[in-house]
Amino acid sequence: MNALIPAADFPRIAPSILSADFARLGEEVRAIEAAGAALVHFDVMDNHYVPNLTIGPLVCEAIRPHVKIGIDVHLMVEPVDALIPLFAKAGANLITFHPEASRHVDRTLQLIRDHGCKAGLALNPATPLAWMDHVMDRLDIVLLMSVNPGFGGQQFIPSTLAKLREARRRIDAHTAAGGQPIWLEVDGGVKTGNIGQIAAAGADTFVAGSAVFGSPDADGGYHRVMHELRRAARAN
Repeated sequence: MNALIPAADFPRIAPSILSADFARLGEEVRAIEAAGAALVHFDVMDNHYVPNLTIGPLVCEAIRPHVKIGIDVHLMVEPVDALIPLFAKAGANLITFHPEASRHVDRTLQLIRDHGCKAGLALNPATPLAWMDHVMDRLDIVLLMSVNPGFGGQQFIPSTLAKLREARRRIDAHTAAGGQPIWLEVDGGVKTGNIGQIAAAGADTFVAGSAVFGSPDADGGYHRVMHELRRAARAN
């Protein structure tokens, strides 16, 4: 079973390998783990649900031996169900998908859990939080997109902050009523200059792609930028 490997305390930083150097991907994921990354964020795009084509289960399987931290697979694909067993077998620990891409959201969440992974919904900027309401008991994570999915390096959409605050309110009400913990992740345009605001709005898990991989240390590591992201998140 691919139970999620325990991650670091707040803030959880999940560098997206979409911005990594694919010619040295093993080195890149080892470097972010050494710098304190909580998760490896793995963006899967199909040139159908989103206008880009990226990576599949074979790449996930290839990087799995290089890190002990969890692999956070974000499926931007339609349909989703056929890929879930493949990514679970390839070493994913956490799988999120977009509800618009599933005919039966509850069933897809259960399918992820049946394959030993943590399960979550990914919500686009214009996708309402109401998708959460009837499946809260099956959620381990909610991923709010703060850019429109499909490309890295986009600017953070400011209206995400209000949506984060409302998502945090719903999650806190659920846990206060005896429900399971649910992580609140944000993905898109996260950087040192805005991660504090994002954390203050309620996020506890932060996907950062170009902000991390675009700022390597002189030795090729990422200790400096990861330290700056953690410090900025904790400052608010």
